[in-house]
Amino acid sequence: MPHGKKHGLYENIRLKRQRIASGKTNEKMRKANSPEAPSDKNFADAAKTAKKPKKKKSMMSQYA
Repeated sequence: MPHGKKHGLYENIRLKRQRIASGKTNEKMRKANSPEAPSDKNFADAAKTAKKPKKKKSMMSQYA
């Protein structure tokens, strides 16, 4: 776990895909309609806590 924090939904999905791609486990991604799979509400909640990308300052704003 990075910095002693708990992983979020998207980080857990990324790590699972990484384990599957390595071929060292028999894990499979759950189907979207399975009861254990993350629901639409889980993804909506995760989107609320996601960091927004910073806006880049344009070069022209420096000369205005």
